[in-house]
Amino acid sequence: METMTFPRYSPDDIISYLRSHILQGNEARNLVKGDVFGSPRLDVLHMIYLRILQKVCGIRLEHAYMMPLNVDIMYPQIYEGFLPVCNLYIHMESLLPMCRISDFQIADVLNPKTKRTVRFLSGILNFVNFREFRREAYLELQMSYVRLVPVEHEEEIRQLTENIRELEQLLRQEYRRKQTALQEVTSQKKTYIAERTQKLNECKVSLAALKEEQAQLKSQIVESPEEGKKYNKQMKETIEKLKRSKQEVTAKYERYRDVVEVLPSCQMELQLCQKKMEIQGENVERLAIVSSEARNLEDQLDNAQLELKKANTDETCLKRVVTAKHEKLATAGAQLKKMQEDIEQHKCTVLEHFNEVQEKRGAVYDKVMAIRKEIKQTKDKIEQLKNDAEEKATKAKEIQLILKAVLDKCHESLLKAVKTSEASRAEKIDEIREGLLSIQSSGDTS
Repeated sequence: METMTFPRYSPDDIISYLRSHILQGNEARNLVKGDVFGSPRLDVLHMIYLRILQKVCGIRLEHAYMMPLNVDIMYPQIYEGFLPVCNLYIHMESLLPMCRISDFQIADVLNPKTKRTVRFLSGILNFVNFREFRREAYLELQMSYVRLVPVEHEEEIRQLTENIRELEQLLRQEYRRKQTALQEVTSQKKTYIAERTQKLNECKVSLAALKEEQAQLKSQIVESPEEGKKYNKQMKETIEKLKRSKQEVTAKYERYRDVVEVLPSCQMELQLCQKKMEIQGENVERLAIVSSEARNLEDQLDNAQLELKKANTDETCLKRVVTAKHEKLATAGAQLKKMQEDIEQHKCTVLEHFNEVQEKRGAVYDKVMAIRKEIKQTKDKIEQLKNDAEEKATKAKEIQLILKAVLDKCHESLLKAVKTSEASRAEKIDEIREGLLSIQSSGDTS
């Protein structure tokens, strides 16, 4: 695992490279070392991986949040939280083998470790650098390939390419605009229908509750409204008669006292019946209002469904137009198919060359490591020789000082001896001279 075919970058170099080449704007300015290494922030690390995939593989942002079309899941909203992480892992797993990394796991996305993250980013950055380097050579080769086109067809091919690009751009813009507008209208209609349906259901529930309440009130009321009115009228007449009787005949008070005592209870029952009748009338009015609102909601629901059908019909027509334009685009792109095949073949050649270069780099790396080891050993020997030379130089200096002292003493003794010999020599010369003079004087006298 530690035998690498690419250099290991330091965390500071990785952060600097990400700021200058991968991220842009606030993402680059706000990136710090602690967001990626140590205790990394998963959202920042996922964002870096996603930007690398966008730069290298051309993966768009919406691809990270889309459910694969070949997967049939009954409730896809359950997977909304895990879907971006799963798509990121799938795309990274397809990218990293090209970077000579084959042990990427889902744990490296959910719970990344610093050493593994450094190794992954080092391999990716090495591949990105190699990709940019080979891209320049590929563009040069492509330009030379373009020059092979006959001169008489260059203008036609250029015009055709520009027309295809303009058609693709217009088609994408029109399709996105119509699709966005249609989605907005559809979402509005669906929301409106859902609100109306909910309100209709609430009205139906209220209507059912009112019907139950009306049935209960009907079961409680024994008499009909006509009978109640008749009974009220009779009671009023009875009260009138009682009042007249009380005014006319005071002597009959004792006989009619029981009737008078029953009168308040009758009045209470009458008031209770009147309240029940008022409640029943209010319920009838509420029932009529709710029924009217329910009919209006049903009409609005029918209109919304008709508009939704019309929108679906417009969407079908738009899809047919888009299909026809796609067919035109496919017909125009058939003329560039051969060039794309050549490009794919060249990509394969580049990948093979990349593999060879990686193998050569591995061999060169081993040689460099061996040379570095030899250099280190040589440096150690040189250091040892330097130390020995310093020690010998120190000893030589000490010996030189001793010899110099001895030599100075010898010089002093020699100077003393020379001075002594010179003095004795002068004395001897004086003696000889005196002897010669005495001999000469004696010769003269004789």
